[in-house]
Amino acid sequence: MSRVYGDQVSEQTTTSRRVVVVGAGMAGVQTAVALREQGFTGTVRVIGAEPHQPYDRPPLSKAVLLGKAEGSAFDVDFEALGIELDLGREVLGVRPADHELDTAEGPVPYDVLVLATGAEPIRLPGAEGVPGVHLLRTLDDAERLRPVLARQHDIVVVGAGWIGAEFATAAREAGCSVTVVEAADRPLAGALPAEVAAPMTAWYADSGAELRTHARVARVEPGAVVLDDGSRLPADAVVVGIGARPATAWLAGSGIELGAHGEVVADDHLRTSAPDVWAVGDCASFPSDRYGERLLVHHWDNALQGPRTVAADIIGEAPVVYDPVPYFWSEQFGRFVQYAGHHASADTTLWRGDPTGPAWTVCWLREGRLIALLAVGRPRDLAQGRRLIEAGARMDPTLLTDPARPLKAATV
Repeated sequence: MSRVYGDQVSEQTTTSRRVVVVGAGMAGVQTAVALREQGFTGTVRVIGAEPHQPYDRPPLSKAVLLGKAEGSAFDVDFEALGIELDLGREVLGVRPADHELDTAEGPVPYDVLVLATGAEPIRLPGAEGVPGVHLLRTLDDAERLRPVLARQHDIVVVGAGWIGAEFATAAREAGCSVTVVEAADRPLAGALPAEVAAPMTAWYADSGAELRTHARVARVEPGAVVLDDGSRLPADAVVVGIGARPATAWLAGSGIELGAHGEVVADDHLRTSAPDVWAVGDCASFPSDRYGERLLVHHWDNALQGPRTVAADIIGEAPVVYDPVPYFWSEQFGRFVQYAGHHASADTTLWRGDPTGPAWTVCWLREGRLIALLAVGRPRDLAQGRRLIEAGARMDPTLLTDPARPLKAATV
């Protein structure tokens, strides 16, 4: 087979091609698996910076953190699939013209490269090196936090986003005293509109956690967090959850195009600006015709779905455009929260159910068509809504707001 990339032509067969995947998380592992499932017979090598067997991340803030599970390794027989794992190896750079990666152990050649390095947590300025300050992104992070929860310490969580809420939930379940400080005026300020996030504020108090909004951290000291208003919060441990950024610093100087948020800029087949290089998962943005803008999606489902497109495009068998309906979920304060779509361009917001109750849904429409929804304790709404978004279904607003009526029955 042959492929043309600009003025470059690759004449290698799939048997002789060497695919190297950088990143051993969900996106990287699923890319390797998808290549084999779709018939790729060349070499597949997955390079991961962590020494651990590749693992799933969602359980880290739940079962692993609470000691209900020892780990969350992927149920993949890498040996049987002929996938080579190269773990505990940090990639330092890439030279696309030479088709080589640079690592501390020496160069690694490739014919095809897949960037799947994910995202890394943003650190709290001035808190590095202070004893008792934690992040929650890796298995090692979760293992360091397990004894903290077991000792039922006073914990301050910085950031009321998804990870902050999930950690606060686990900490309260473990019996810890928890204070969550958030610089914005509400939880999930960067993810949801004010009127949608507002009902979630009460969830903290209901669980026994204290939420302090408009609260900026001035500094962290051993045993305390000091806010900019002078308040001093006792803290045996501090957990920082103020967001994440694409883990792409190692690509500096490579010539691979990066976006405004440091993400790899990919096209609608997840190809990068460099020949024979693809990018997938949290580290990459892609253009969405469905939403009319470029999306950067830091969620598990994107890392699961994107690899199928990458594998198909590498093999060259019926490549497909990548334009998914983004999806994610969160378990917090006894509630199952699910979101599908992208609501930024919505012109109408409609509610199904009482937001002060245990189950409700918010729907976003654009020109009468459903483009996104948030479901709290209503998984059927999510399942039906996701399909309706994919279909571009037009909705009857009156029928849509009746929570007793199936969502699919509200189509026009």
